[in-house]
Amino acid sequence: MSVDGWNTVLVLGGIRSGKSEFAESLVADAPTVRYLATAADAAADDAEWAARLAAHRARRPETWTTEETAGDPRRLADVIASAAPDDTLLIDDLGGWVTVLLNPAHQPADDPATIAELAAAVRDCAARLVLVSPEVGLSLVPTTPLGRAFTDALGAANRAVADACDAVVLVVAGQPAWLKPGGAPHAAAVPAQAGPAAGTAVAAAGAPALGGGATEPTDQTVVTPEAELPEVLTPAAPPATAASNGAPWAAPTMALPMVATGLVIQPGMELPMPDEYAGPQAVDRLATLDVPGAGLGVLERVVGFAAATQGTPTPAAWGSVRVLLLHGDHDGGAAAGTVTGESARRARQARAGQGVLARLAAESGATLQVVDAPTAGPMEDQAALTAEQVESALRYGWRLAEEAADAGVQLLVLGACGAGTEAAAAAVLAATAGAEPPAVLGRVLDDSGEFDDAAWMARCAAVRDALHRTRRSPRGAKDVLAELGGGDIAVATGILLGATARRVPVMLDGPVGVAAGLVSRDLAGQARHWCMLADHGGQPAVRLAADVLGLAPLLDLRLDLGEGANALAALPLLRSVLSLAAALPTRPSLGGGGPDDGEPEPAEDEEEPDFHEPEPAGPGPTTTEPERQPVDPSGWRAG
Repeated sequence: MSVDGWNTVLVLGGIRSGKSEFAESLVADAPTVRYLATAADAAADDAEWAARLAAHRARRPETWTTEETAGDPRRLADVIASAAPDDTLLIDDLGGWVTVLLNPAHQPADDPATIAELAAAVRDCAARLVLVSPEVGLSLVPTTPLGRAFTDALGAANRAVADACDAVVLVVAGQPAWLKPGGAPHAAAVPAQAGPAAGTAVAAAGAPALGGGATEPTDQTVVTPEAELPEVLTPAAPPATAASNGAPWAAPTMALPMVATGLVIQPGMELPMPDEYAGPQAVDRLATLDVPGAGLGVLERVVGFAAATQGTPTPAAWGSVRVLLLHGDHDGGAAAGTVTGESARRARQARAGQGVLARLAAESGATLQVVDAPTAGPMEDQAALTAEQVESALRYGWRLAEEAADAGVQLLVLGACGAGTEAAAAAVLAATAGAEPPAVLGRVLDDSGEFDDAAWMARCAAVRDALHRTRRSPRGAKDVLAELGGGDIAVATGILLGATARRVPVMLDGPVGVAAGLVSRDLAGQARHWCMLADHGGQPAVRLAADVLGLAPLLDLRLDLGEGANALAALPLLRSVLSLAAALPTRPSLGGGGPDDGEPEPAEDEEEPDFHEPEPAGPGPTTTEPERQPVDPSGWRAG
């Protein structure tokens, strides 16, 4: 379904507005669709209504299955709640559902409770879901009690479902206007020392994943009354048509180097390097600061990194920070031991401004963007991606970095939440750095917090079989992404390359980011110099990859809060270090300080005392003047 990262969409519109056709276009690329028809059959004497229903049926492809729910309005919530993650549901429409709900034949149904059940099912739905509903808020108040009961119930249903959906679109005269996310571009503006802003409205709801068509999406937000939610970014442009190769996220950006076939990302690209002089100068400057102790210790590296990437020996703390959370699962043994649907739940949590990552993003004043990557095939049996998918994923990641740079983002934080990412990263490390998979695969924790050694062995076996399958395959960057890496690592690689091209530093957090860093070396060796690692999290894959890339972790806290969240937990400390280094004066003994350094200033009318040469103590000449000889009047020297 060509909806940018949204699992649930509500399509609103008036009569004959084109809302149903637009909703059908959203699921046009799904292989199968379950169409839930809510309206009751037309009466025998209502030919016009029968014609409307017939027109709807005629538009549905043969691959769609139709299910009638008019017999029981409560069944709709049950169908939504029981849908599988790979299902695609289209419900048309809630107006018919409310009509059936108000029918005395179904009473005594509790209308508010039934609406609440429907909203809860939509919020927890694991499938792709599109709902159609008439918008009654712009019409006049009906003059009949039954009409008022209908508009009241439908209005309540629309509000509840809209709140539960990831996205809401209003179709007017066939033209879609996206209400959730909001209707105007929003540029992030975060102060240099951003923190939780009590009482400030921030954004929530869906996040962009895979851009559709050739239109560039712009970042949007939805204002909510919650004060502890991060700003969650979503594209405003609705998907139009699928891009080349059938991938809705394959559209290149025209701001990048282009040829006739699109953006070319290839080995040996020449991208910018950080300033080689500003970093050492900034570290040398730290030795002159007026601090009572020895200084910043290992955190001097933060100042050096920031100075090199900003091109100044006095770098500023990162103000505008964006978190890119990649959601892409890996099929097969790589995901052994993971709970089905857990990664999708984490992604939905982040889009809704909930969970550890969203809370830390809100406290750090960082924006949050959830990026859906294509699911990778089982590496032990087949290639994770096709060559075309790799190219599209690299271009898409580059474009995400460009959009961040255009929005004024000063630091990107890269994380992932897909199933099987650790095994995919281990396979990439084995292929690019010669690592032994069992040595870089961390142990697997099950739902109860216990170690699942059987799942760990299954992951090791999947990586081993994948390496055996590809033992005669090339080991180029794109080959490794196609055979072993998968969609999330490919998109992450594109992000690193795009950020390097736009001189935006990236804080890596977790196996996916460091695996992408290893792959990016063959495409542009400069990319690793724009990367920083806050904490290795105790993960062996991160430790090894960081050592190969020359990235020394700044901290050794062994945080394991989830990719992205570990970096955000360390971000306030790193910001404080940069702010302190920029604000402190030099020591007074080196000429620093001023009126506030404790030394009194001389009065303006007080004259400076004359300088007198000190008298030497002990033997030696009593004057520094040269010895003068007496002069003979005859012109000859005496003696």
